[in-house]
Amino acid sequence: MSMIKKAIVLLSGGLDSTTAMAIAQSEGYDLYCLTFHYGQRHARELEAAGRVAAAFRAKKHLVIEMDLRPIGGSALTDNIDVPKGRNERDMQEEIPVTYVPARNTIFLSYAMAWAEVLRISDIFMGVNAVDYSGYPDCRPEFIKAFEHMANMATKAGVEGLTQLKIRTPLISMTKAEIIKKGLALGVDYGMTHSCYDPSPEGNPCGRCDSCLIRKKGFAEAGIPDPLEGRARAKIT
Repeated sequence: MSMIKKAIVLLSGGLDSTTAMAIAQSEGYDLYCLTFHYGQRHARELEAAGRVAAAFRAKKHLVIEMDLRPIGGSALTDNIDVPKGRNERDMQEEIPVTYVPARNTIFLSYAMAWAEVLRISDIFMGVNAVDYSGYPDCRPEFIKAFEHMANMATKAGVEGLTQLKIRTPLISMTKAEIIKKGLALGVDYGMTHSCYDPSPEGNPCGRCDSCLIRKKGFAEAGIPDPLEGRARAKIT
């Protein structure tokens, strides 16, 4: 009888994390989802994460409550305007103000702890180093360094009970490739959320970096975005 494979998936409710979860499921893993309510202004993503976890029939969906607003330093957690209408060159010039200091380090630390308790070896996350906004904690160098640290920092790693692996299946894919991969696996992107500054009704603004990167991905994939109409409705 084969052992059941289990994986933790860092789930934001966005396009990338949802695709990463679809890949984990396609590889035969039981899914344990980890979502964070960290004081982000776009908390609508929590609703999307719940929809995605339910659609994939996750074994457990754990939502961690924390507050990064006192630390600030980001347009997602502080009183800083979210950039709008930027072109691709502008996005790549410097690390944007939507970067949340040490966010992926914090998230992975929680995932590492939960993985140790559940004796899970695989953590999936949807970081991407191609069509991304320049975040330093989305790079392969960071992932490799954290994985090395995690296996030195846990009892499970030191005693050889588990060898933690951080799985980043999207890291070298373009947004169009990610979308095509997800659709091939049956992902409904209509249940996801990407916008950094949605309306009170949850509609995407259509102009923040995340909305523009998503729009570019769907255009290059030659596929309509199921959320596009909602964005247009807000702008007009």
